[in-house]
Amino acid sequence: MANRNRVVITGMGTVNPLGLDMETAWKNAVAGVSGIGELTRVNKEEFPMKVSAEVEGFDPTVFVDRKEARKMDRFTQFAVASTLMALEDADFQITDENAHRVGVWIGSGIGGMETYEEQFNKFKEKGYRRVSPFFVPMMIPDMASGQVSIVTGAKGINSCSVTACASGTNSIGDAFKVIQRGDADAMITGGAEAPITNMAVAGFCSAKAVTTNDDPNSASRPFDKNRDGFVMGEGASVLLLESLESAEKRGARIYAEIVGYAATGDAYHVTAPAPEGEGGARAMRLAIEDAEMRPEEFQYINAHGTSTPYNDKYETLAVKTVFGKHAEELMISSTKSMTGHLLGAAGAVEALFTIKAIEESVVPPTINYQEPDPDCDLDYVPNEHRKAEINGALSNSLGFGGHNATLVFKKFSNE
Repeated sequence: MANRNRVVITGMGTVNPLGLDMETAWKNAVAGVSGIGELTRVNKEEFPMKVSAEVEGFDPTVFVDRKEARKMDRFTQFAVASTLMALEDADFQITDENAHRVGVWIGSGIGGMETYEEQFNKFKEKGYRRVSPFFVPMMIPDMASGQVSIVTGAKGINSCSVTACASGTNSIGDAFKVIQRGDADAMITGGAEAPITNMAVAGFCSAKAVTTNDDPNSASRPFDKNRDGFVMGEGASVLLLESLESAEKRGARIYAEIVGYAATGDAYHVTAPAPEGEGGARAMRLAIEDAEMRPEEFQYINAHGTSTPYNDKYETLAVKTVFGKHAEELMISSTKSMTGHLLGAAGAVEALFTIKAIEESVVPPTINYQEPDPDCDLDYVPNEHRKAEINGALSNSLGFGGHNATLVFKKFSNE
């Protein structure tokens, strides 16, 4: 549509199990390095889950002073750090003149679980007077967006999509639409999560959603016949989206263009995906239509690819439904094989990897892929990255509650 603003990505930042900045994380993703190791943030002897994808060596005081950091849950610290790196990467200044045209939209699936558990234990042991006055503003999922706005001075729309494992993807898509329709010139957007806590681990273990494989080198194996559940991860990723007009006016470097977004609901089950991946297929098809592209124009999909039996099978079926014969030509990878599943942050980290794949013409691999599954018979770029020109790419996220979301990116061209 001629009256829609074009939207480009001009800055990116991340803190995730593959690195404390974008360059390190991307280098490790291309090299097939695993960020999965022994579960250390809780006592692994108390759970059947023995491995996790943890962010190691992170120091929030590199980004904010100690007093402010103590008022933020870990997921918010990740979001603020990723934001400041993205703004620096974009060389983007928020000033009194532009602040009202810069918004924030950062999602989280479960928010401040660590804070909740710590404060509930204090309440049980010592009563309500010992509960921190910062308990609620540290716990609620929208506080990543709130604190980012405060730290940066961005005064435009400030929101948070909470759609389980699709939160990051929905947030980026919703932010994209804000700029596309002209309500902001720039959006700070992504997802953040710090879920490796006793209650969160207990809940996912009880739901039998996580792997019980205690070998970090094979625990996350999307699309492999022997997959048995996902590996919990933590981290954040933030993108700076700008209208093309804004980016060109200030001579910004452009990574890629975001051109399509769609979200659908399964209306089926609280945790299981709809049969045949019906909802995910609709999200992909609608996103491609929103981008005004054809299925044949795509070379790469960063899959949701959780390493769970149903997700990987049904996502494969959904790709076949949407792309038909062209599905066999697509390169598909699940970077969750390296990062684990970052829940509400997953889609944001995977969007970053998708954008870098377009920019650098290299597809990160699906590692730990050893035994093919007859139900998953597409090209999952097994174990080694692949150099390839990518003009069109999708990033998928599918969440508990039947949330499906797809983003469409393409190589930037002003022709």
